[in-house]
Amino acid sequence: MVASALSFSLMSLCVKKVGAHIPAAEVVLARSVVSVALSWWLLKRAGVTPWGTRKGLLIGRGVLGSGALLCVYSALASLPLASATVFQYLYPTFTALLAWLGLGEKLGKRVLVAMAVGWLGVLLVAQPAALFGGALTLPSGAVAIAIAGAVLTSLAYVSVRSLAHSEHPLVVIFYFPLVALPLSLPLVWLHPVLPTGQDWLWLGGVGLFTQIGQVYLTRGLMALPAARATAISYSQVLFAGLWGWFVFGESINSWTLAGAGLVLAATWISLSSPKPAGDR
Repeated sequence: MVASALSFSLMSLCVKKVGAHIPAAEVVLARSVVSVALSWWLLKRAGVTPWGTRKGLLIGRGVLGSGALLCVYSALASLPLASATVFQYLYPTFTALLAWLGLGEKLGKRVLVAMAVGWLGVLLVAQPAALFGGALTLPSGAVAIAIAGAVLTSLAYVSVRSLAHSEHPLVVIFYFPLVALPLSLPLVWLHPVLPTGQDWLWLGGVGLFTQIGQVYLTRGLMALPAARATAISYSQVLFAGLWGWFVFGESINSWTLAGAGLVLAATWISLSSPKPAGDR
């Protein structure tokens, strides 16, 4: 899950690089083309039949993931990298609740503590005006889109957890871009923008790092209860803050550093917690 978080933070960096002039749907399309090709190659190499058994749920996971990608990529284009990632990390709470309601996964005490510590860290990084003073400068529409992306992400992650009992991880990974590709085509057709120069490199990076992140994410979600796995992935907030500061010159203050420390603490608590009986 930590390797997945690092890969997705690099994906976000690439999206941010092209998001100012390439529409989100076109970035999703580029990502899907690369991921379909890589997934097909991995499936053939592993000798795994690509079509799976629970096709309805596999397609549903792809639809949810596609919607989440569109929201996340749109938010990344409009918000600072760290802020967009922070809003995306509202999803572990939604995931834990949905896994409890839909999958019957019990929430161990340490997982609950990790979620609470991670949520506090996210709050410190976000520094909402209502608590920290100052005027709200983030566009409300972009914030709403980012939160919608978090909800869709949580639904997609719970569906992955449900698929763990019947599907090979590579099949689950394959269906995501396979569904996202045709869904994004009509949106691209409405507003096509031809990439130029380094845009092609960044778009390739989106596909590559997303594929790597998906491989580790799917394996993590299939090996761990959804709540525990997503609590570990809070570490992406730290990575996003570092990329935002180093590449885009986004400021990092003491509250952000404190929040990053809490996010790391949440990850450590999740990693060090023994599996409760309900998590086996």
